[in-house]
Amino acid sequence: TPLLKEHLIEGLRVAGADVTDLGMLPTPAFYYAVTQLQCGGGVTVTASHNPYQYNGFKLIFGKHPVGAEDIQQIRGMVEKGIFSTGKGTLSNYDILPSYRQSMRKFFPKSSQGLSLVVDGCNGAMSELGPELLAAAGHRVYDLFPGFDGTFPNRDPNPAVSSNLKALQQAVLVKKADMGIAFDGDGDRVVFVDNLGRVLSSERSLVIFIREYLMGKPAPVVYDIKSSSVVKDAVLASGGESLQERSGHAFIKRRFLDHKAALAGEISGHFFFAELGYDDGLYAALRMAEILRNVQTSLSDLADGIPQTLITPDLRFFCPYSERDTLLKDLETKAGAFPLSKMDGLRIELAGGWLLVRKSVTE
Repeated sequence: TPLLKEHLIEGLRVAGADVTDLGMLPTPAFYYAVTQLQCGGGVTVTASHNPYQYNGFKLIFGKHPVGAEDIQQIRGMVEKGIFSTGKGTLSNYDILPSYRQSMRKFFPKSSQGLSLVVDGCNGAMSELGPELLAAAGHRVYDLFPGFDGTFPNRDPNPAVSSNLKALQQAVLVKKADMGIAFDGDGDRVVFVDNLGRVLSSERSLVIFIREYLMGKPAPVVYDIKSSSVVKDAVLASGGESLQERSGHAFIKRRFLDHKAALAGEISGHFFFAELGYDDGLYAALRMAEILRNVQTSLSDLADGIPQTLITPDLRFFCPYSERDTLLKDLETKAGAFPLSKMDGLRIELAGGWLLVRKSVTE
């Protein structure tokens, strides 16, 4: 990361951009900083939820993520050689005190805290997560404290249930009300209930929907991999259900463009209107607040949501040159079944549906 970041900053300054270096911080704090400092855009150097062998950049223009059309525009600028030149400035800014304060305003300390096990996977939220959950009055057991970019205790993707076995066991041993698992850069979160069961992200989203849309119907964006329980929950609350193709950039853009109250992705991203972006820590604090207010267990809330049968993602390597041909062949085989081509092919069968799509990140 330091080497990539150094050359990124150098390139931006050579193009005439004034750069503010935020240091090491979770991705949600980076989003917060771009808004608070009124920057034209931002880049965070992160592999997101991927193992340490990988790295990359997350980019935003204003509040919006970089989309395919933006990339093509930049490509055209490169081909035409029309980039600016100059000598931009470099300054440093510590946004974390302000980020901490904003979270404390949203979630002031309460004497009726929950017992929580937090698994930060030694990633970017490993210190802020337990600290701010404790500041809200919760009793926190920190499963994997400290930063370690090699992620020695588990793979940093919490959307894969097998990565959360230690968290599940700790919840049972500590008799905790909830387990909380962050990804490597802290913008995703997955919950484990008091019975040690991993809660699917769509069921977590339904809990948020029922809370946020109670008496105030609003649009909700969700990804195409979600089952019918999400759409049904939105409609039952009088809201507008907006299905979108999978992928953080697509979900976030639709969320912002439609001024939605919420958005959620199966991978564990949760977006909130009061923030304008996704934040794993905010989602964890909000879920804990919901549990505290309803005074019931997370397992009871989860069991009150209709159970659907859905497989985890089944991922198969396919050469780039063959992917479109494969999808076209599947479309032909689908025959008269209704289908959506929003993202790959989603085929509506008599008793369910099948989605075959290209991965955005792999």
